[in-house]
Amino acid sequence: MKKEDLHIIQIGSVLVSPDVITEKFCCDLDKCRGACCVEGDAGAPVTLEEINEIEETLDAVWADMSASAQAVVDKQGVAYADIEGDLVTSIVGGKDCVFTCYEDGCCLCALERAHRAGKTRFVKPASCALYPIRTKEFGHGLVGINYHKWAICKDAVAKGEALNLPVYKFLKGPLVRRFGEDWYAELCEAAKEIEEMIDK
Repeated sequence: MKKEDLHIIQIGSVLVSPDVITEKFCCDLDKCRGACCVEGDAGAPVTLEEINEIEETLDAVWADMSASAQAVVDKQGVAYADIEGDLVTSIVGGKDCVFTCYEDGCCLCALERAHRAGKTRFVKPASCALYPIRTKEFGHGLVGINYHKWAICKDAVAKGEALNLPVYKFLKGPLVRRFGEDWYAELCEAAKEIEEMIDK
């Protein structure tokens, strides 16, 4: 069977695109320099619950944010509704997420950095942690996940292929946090079956 012939599978209440299993990916920060936090025309998708958690962590990340980002947050808050009506993190200059910070020319997430330093419980929005997986809510508890291809991640694709690391394995931590250990174990079982079906 060819990869193109695979269909969406359902695990629990999650519809999984086969690309999540068949495509390879591993972030290469040395090459991309964190471009995903500054490219695009809107901020990262967030939930109301995440907005509340971000607001609670503001004091811990404020010093890492640029003066421009601080001004945006003072004016409109940590998030806004984009042109499609979805809640996203606020941005600076039409592209940079307000929580971007720079170290040696590399773009990092102030929220994640504070968490790693033990200053906060909140890591970062699920949409950021799960990238390049994108989620879509279909109602009645049904969620879809698919692999989002973006040209700026070409180095991550190359690194993933060199390591033979599928998207779902690269994102094990975020997927477990979002859907649980048992769900992830089921995904791995399904992936094993699919990988055995694909023509080598």
